[in-house]
Amino acid sequence: MTTETRDIVVVGGGTAGCFAAATAAQDGLDVVLLERKSEEDGGHIACGDAIKGKSTFPDVIDREYLREESFTNENIQRAHFINPKGDNYDIPFEGESGAVVDRKRYGEVLLEEAERAGADIHFDTVVQDVTQNGRVTGVEGIREGDYVEYEADIVIDAAGALSLLQDKVDFAGTNYDTNVDYSQFCSAYREVIETEQPVEYDDAIVFKPTEELGYLWYFPRTDREINAGLGFQMDQPPMPLVDVLKKDLQNQPEFRNAEVKDKLGAALPTRRPYDSAVAPGFMSVGDAAGHVNPTTGGGIPGAAKAGHWAAEIAAEAIADGDLSESALWEYNRRVQTDFGKRFAAMDLYNIFGTAHEVDELTDVVTALPGQMLIDLMGKKGETTLGVLDKLKTGLVTAFETRGHWNVLYEGYQVSNLASELKSIYDEYPTTPSEFEAWQAKRDELMDEVYEITGAEPKY
Repeated sequence: MTTETRDIVVVGGGTAGCFAAATAAQDGLDVVLLERKSEEDGGHIACGDAIKGKSTFPDVIDREYLREESFTNENIQRAHFINPKGDNYDIPFEGESGAVVDRKRYGEVLLEEAERAGADIHFDTVVQDVTQNGRVTGVEGIREGDYVEYEADIVIDAAGALSLLQDKVDFAGTNYDTNVDYSQFCSAYREVIETEQPVEYDDAIVFKPTEELGYLWYFPRTDREINAGLGFQMDQPPMPLVDVLKKDLQNQPEFRNAEVKDKLGAALPTRRPYDSAVAPGFMSVGDAAGHVNPTTGGGIPGAAKAGHWAAEIAAEAIADGDLSESALWEYNRRVQTDFGKRFAAMDLYNIFGTAHEVDELTDVVTALPGQMLIDLMGKKGETTLGVLDKLKTGLVTAFETRGHWNVLYEGYQVSNLASELKSIYDEYPTTPSEFEAWQAKRDELMDEVYEITGAEPKY
């Protein structure tokens, strides 16, 4: 067995892993990124490809190069919702427009940038176990057919949803979140399709609800190349993803005689971020720590931030010679008081949704104004409408949702609790010693959510 010694080992070459490796290398650390795929396949990840600008990315890569190489459509101005029970409707974006990327080229550029920053990239490396001695001290696996061990001060787990590493680490005596179950995840499948003629919605991201608690999407990389996919919650009855997508494509005239360029499936978290994603010598980032918008599945900006912050805190811990949970805790606080609180608030709407039929939810959602939907699904996790707008909204929505007023009232209560939850996350503790009290306060609010909605506890 070959043994290599590094300051930091990053497992996984997605967004979070690449930003972690690039940040650590720029800080002067000896870092290696382990990627199970070959160099040819590196960066090939199942994704919806949609992204909200690039300005939120940490400044550790050449963002302009990333944009030029992989942003294929930077003119996304609206979200288009297809309503199976009535009129379709548009929600215009305000301010910065969105974009759709070529996800494989995007992933390739991030790997290039991590290497340019000074990280070593080891492709064809399948991690099978972790080494431990009071803390995580490294990983073991197979690289190009040979057994190899990597010793490190810090292992950063960027290995994706339901990471194997988390099954191997002994988290006893730590606060690392092990309250993780397959039902808190989504199964997704997507195809990249080239149409014969340009589509009419090349300036929009298109959503359509499925019979189960999930949605179809059509995201235009260009006016003729479309990322088409769908997903469903794993706590719902299984959905034959390929068949459902195929049936919907057959009913869309723009896809007649279209060519499928790529197919890929994946699992992704549709849950709140891990309460704690650190243990002695170990940190989890991106999908491996639940850093995904649980209502839309979007995870690129959060993963970039998380990878960057994890490497920064890891570098400080290594410099101080302290690899304990307490030394790494600041990473948790940064995540939870930034995008973490927003994702946790949005998770309440997923919980609310599991307690109701899709038809009911469609009726209620259709009656809500566009700005409210944008706030709830992406920007805020709560509404930003003014008092007069809220009054008008209440009157119109009450009329249009007659027969579902109980559902509407539950949603109103959940929205208020989502605001309270964000305030609780703003108080995320600065040390592990305060963590248990914080969890208790958060869980009291969660009990209210379950009582109001009648949903089964998710955690």
